[in-house]
Amino acid sequence: MMFLFKARRLRTAVLCALPAWLSEAPGQVVPDPIQAAAPSVPITDPTRLARISPLGVAPDWSTLAAFGGTFTHEEFQQAWDRTYSAENALPPPFQIRPQAVIVPTGDPAKPEVCIEFRNGGAGNAPDPQRYWRRAAELPPLRDRPPLSDLHIALDPGHIGGQWARMEERFLSFQPGEAIQEGDLSLLTAQVLKERLTALGAIVTLVRDKAEPVTVQRPEDLNPVAIGLLKEMGITEPAATYDGLTGDAKGATVQWHAERLFYRLSEIHARAVKVNRQIKPDVVLCLHLNAEGWGTAETPQFSPLNHLHVLVNGCYAPIELEQADTRHEMFTRLFQRVHEEEIPLATRVAAGMADATGLPAYVYTTPNARHAGTNPHVYARNLLANRMYQCPVVYLEPFVMNHEETYRRLLAGHYVGRTLIGGRLTSSALEDYVRGVVQGLLNYYQTQRRTS
Repeated sequence: MMFLFKARRLRTAVLCALPAWLSEAPGQVVPDPIQAAAPSVPITDPTRLARISPLGVAPDWSTLAAFGGTFTHEEFQQAWDRTYSAENALPPPFQIRPQAVIVPTGDPAKPEVCIEFRNGGAGNAPDPQRYWRRAAELPPLRDRPPLSDLHIALDPGHIGGQWARMEERFLSFQPGEAIQEGDLSLLTAQVLKERLTALGAIVTLVRDKAEPVTVQRPEDLNPVAIGLLKEMGITEPAATYDGLTGDAKGATVQWHAERLFYRLSEIHARAVKVNRQIKPDVVLCLHLNAEGWGTAETPQFSPLNHLHVLVNGCYAPIELEQADTRHEMFTRLFQRVHEEEIPLATRVAAGMADATGLPAYVYTTPNARHAGTNPHVYARNLLANRMYQCPVVYLEPFVMNHEETYRRLLAGHYVGRTLIGGRLTSSALEDYVRGVVQGLLNYYQTQRRTS
């Protein structure tokens, strides 16, 4: 979901230079200067390719060697051109040659990794090592429930509870009432788990309460925040934003440390949990969207209401200059995650569109591109759908500050219809759940073996 408090956006020249991760927001609707990727330039200094993203870990480049021979040149080029590259972007910081892709590491001791392509047809491709299973690899159903054996991780977006205001995922139009995205996404996950379990799936919640998964807290990240501010030219930042607003607030250690906490540390902790503990066949990231609404004190309703679903892709060249981001992208690409992720997201998007009646959101910024044939599905490079090493379907239905949607979300989850705004209306969260279930059934019933 985009930043809910539009008044907190930072528009000065200094703050427009913020790293992309600070403004990462899946459903950004109003173009924001800190969202735009900085222009890419030819790399003359190889040390630029050794940089690690904030809180990232230096990658083990030797793991890419295992992918040698998994792709033909044509297969790799097609995956890069259709999904992983940003449209109309400058050349990436790696080389695609007829026999191999040459990936710079930024390590002077071993400056590049060569992943050779395979000669021959797709039938000769070795199966890359991975923990997740394609639909076609699941055991035969043999008259069992349709989602039997499928392991689904539900990732309720954000944190909610006491953290919602810090996350800027809190919305209130009247005293005594409010909706918080983290709480709504958790409620959706709880209802969805019950429905999917009844259909035979093994379901695990990445977050099962309104508390962070990460053990870090904002104050633990003050040193990193100070370092980032220095990189931006702010050498003597204020420690806290007490009494500050707007641009002044965004130039404080506290503001940056909080963002490091809930935007990065939290997702890194969830990625460790997904990849090392849960090891699901698919992750569903559950979110709700919003449009810009003015100030937090006097928010405005939006006439717009829409839906989109995200898969991983659309990497800008400057993002790939970060060694860990580059390694994570190549790991996903060579594991052929996109071959399962895009068709699955297409079916889920169709189920969501049918259940909610929402039109497709249209990106007007270069940080996303259409993936597949469904207009609701976009590829975008987000931390969660890059770090989770399995198919990820990232859901962004509804606009929380659309007036009818806001009223429906205040009512929570219910089955049937109730009177809202003078007419009988279903629960927005129930529509959400029904759409996801229908999409998963449509995909797995057609893609997996029955005997």
